[in-house]
Amino acid sequence: MNPPGEPELPKLKIYFLPNLMTAGNLFCGFVALTKIVEADAGSAEFNTSIRHALFFILLACIFDLLDGRLARMGGSESPFGREFDSLADLISFGAAPAFLVHRIVLPDVFVRYQEVGWFISSIYLICGALRLARFNCLATMGGGGGKEFVGFPIPMAAGLVASLTLLLMALDERDFARGNWRYVLPVIMIFLSIMMVSEVKYPTFKKLDLRATRPFTKLVFAALFIGLLVVLRTKVLPFLLPSIFTAYLVYGFVRPRISRRMRAEIEEDDEEEPGEGER
Repeated sequence: MNPPGEPELPKLKIYFLPNLMTAGNLFCGFVALTKIVEADAGSAEFNTSIRHALFFILLACIFDLLDGRLARMGGSESPFGREFDSLADLISFGAAPAFLVHRIVLPDVFVRYQEVGWFISSIYLICGALRLARFNCLATMGGGGGKEFVGFPIPMAAGLVASLTLLLMALDERDFARGNWRYVLPVIMIFLSIMMVSEVKYPTFKKLDLRATRPFTKLVFAALFIGLLVVLRTKVLPFLLPSIFTAYLVYGFVRPRISRRMRAEIEEDDEEEPGEGER
């Protein structure tokens, strides 16, 4: 209890299940960092360690998706959950991808000037932190919890880096540690850094209701699709995941044009359709 005369401190609303998913996100980010740091480029297990780190980053994306979904479904969104989620995101989707690209690419590019490699990695981490801070400020002011994200979401940026690295490893498993294709990763990471702090808007899909009734045929196709992914995961996922993250990235650029066209068509239909008094 507070001493007499002092106002009572407000009680924090801490919801168990959504924050448990956030803790899973943070745990995956920590394990991914551990795998990246422990990876030895001269060892035969280098690719295995990097692949494990990639899977933990992608698993953190799933946990991040679940914590927000569970919070909205249960009506348990809270400032504590938002701040905890941002701290976890900064580790799993900021520090881990930055360490990843620095570990597998940048030391070879800047052999004599290692500081340049550190600086490039830090750009991604700093932009990710700024992106999360802006989101929290907008949410506090009532402008960040709507239908759109301002800037490319950091989980999607990390998912794109991780899935693209996984694809490069699948295409050139033997020479991945020495191949030239991996040099594309720092360029993509810098571009994603710019996109995270940009004003480009992306949909949040918050209106996607998983509890809604769906036709039986859609349920069957969804189950078959998931089953196909499980069976062919080693052949399909390395190509499917980068396609999904890239499509979402590109959608932010084409979405305004699509929206304007759809609005124009709706307005034309309204003008052509007779009013109630003319019917």
